[in-house]
Amino acid sequence: MPELTSTPKLIICLLILSLYPISLKARPFILVLSQDDIKDSAASTDDESAADWDDFGDSESMTEENLDPGSWSPVFEPSIDPGAINGSYYITISKMMSAVTNGDVRVMEEATSEVESAAMEGDPHARSVLGFLYGMGMMRERNKGKAFLYHHFAAEGGNIQSKMAVAYTYLRQDMHDKAVKLYAELAEIAVNSFLISKDSPVIEPIRIHNGAEENKGALRKSRGEDDEAFQILEYQAQKGNAGAMYKIGLFYYFGLRGLRRDRTKALMWFSKAADKGEPQSMEFLGEIYARGAGVERNYTKALEWLTHAARQQLYSAYNGIGYLYVKGYGVEKKNYTKAKEYFEKAADNEEAGGHYNLGVMYYKGIGVKRDVKLACKYFLVAANAGHQKAFYQLAKMFHTGVGLKKNLHMATALYKLVAERGPWSSLSRWALESYLKGDVGKAFLLYSRMAELGYEVAQSNAAWILDKYGEGSMCMGESGFCTDAERHQCAHSLWWQASEQGNEHAALLIGDAYYYGRVRHSEGL
Repeated sequence: MPELTSTPKLIICLLILSLYPISLKARPFILVLSQDDIKDSAASTDDESAADWDDFGDSESMTEENLDPGSWSPVFEPSIDPGAINGSYYITISKMMSAVTNGDVRVMEEATSEVESAAMEGDPHARSVLGFLYGMGMMRERNKGKAFLYHHFAAEGGNIQSKMAVAYTYLRQDMHDKAVKLYAELAEIAVNSFLISKDSPVIEPIRIHNGAEENKGALRKSRGEDDEAFQILEYQAQKGNAGAMYKIGLFYYFGLRGLRRDRTKALMWFSKAADKGEPQSMEFLGEIYARGAGVERNYTKALEWLTHAARQQLYSAYNGIGYLYVKGYGVEKKNYTKAKEYFEKAADNEEAGGHYNLGVMYYKGIGVKRDVKLACKYFLVAANAGHQKAFYQLAKMFHTGVGLKKNLHMATALYKLVAERGPWSSLSRWALESYLKGDVGKAFLLYSRMAELGYEVAQSNAAWILDKYGEGSMCMGESGFCTDAERHQCAHSLWWQASEQGNEHAALLIGDAYYYGRVRHSEGL
């Protein structure tokens, strides 16, 4: 078992990447915890139910559509049938996208009226969109109060993205007691969308600008199948290179590098690579069968593939095997002792997931005597390696005061960090894809939607599009295309929000605007 012994004065540094992106390139945020920060907690019984494990990624039959109801994914993901969800709503969203692509004010007004009618009838997803339109001043008078109310009622009705918008509004107003509750719920949903045996790759939104200029380097790597590097990789895969096959499978599985998500293609490439003995592909096949992602759920096959990967010394696969033993899936029966052994093997080989899973066992008292202090130390080690689920556990500790002293500011910040990795982050992929295709209007609308959810990169991207493209941004104002005044106000508001979250370029622009008298009051508030 990996040793995490106590010391008279324990100092642990937690490196949280991208928590506060202080500049164009996010700097690390360091949290220093002393022994005094780690609290004693009453021990629980040794036989605490393992059903609690469901809090940590076992979403069973929950798809991303279930986790993010009202998402615009049916408009952008061809594999999803909008008619099976809410056909009229998605027809209206498609109209909006077409309107901003073509610069058709009439169609945009028609779509807005349809959204308004559905919202009046109580549709929570339509209310969410109407809140967005009022917040941005698109086809309706800009009104932050109405925007908040529509988002509030949409969130009450089950729209998750509106819950993000409301949480971010509370955060901006320093109402951490309210923000932390919503971000806690959002972070839990995000965690349920993560992988089981290992942490999902952190899919950061791409910053399309570098200061005042286009970020050509980052964009060059995001052109999907048109990217020369991808074409070389594909050529290598077709020639039998197993590593290239795995990478292409990964790109399709998550929709990375500008590719549209395609789990059928991902499964094909993972299978080809696994047949050639590529261990990471074996592990992903285990994940795919365990989650039923694009295939019928099959825990026996999941265990087989994870075992094959582990035999090739892919230590992260031990986490998946341990998980199956905790749940009793694909094995004869639940076996916490074996699960712990597998997690320890992963942790002994510096796998963050192993430390995280051991932390869960000690935190919950699953198969071991409950030890919250030891659990906290395991979570800190995992978080220091960037493990998102560990951030979530530390946020819960700060939130509840169990294991760590209660700190709502830190709890909110950590919950927000995790929540922004949820299914709704797909907005960034669609926005980037639109921008690379030259559809600036659609990219602006998608980044704007993401901006109101609190994503700093989206706030600066949307603002930069307005400044860079001007009338070509297809910005829609209160009664048609944005006037110069509306466009400048919108850009100022977006830069202001980005500056609040530590973007130095945004802060410089805000300072210039006041210095040169381009604004007269705090329009961003």
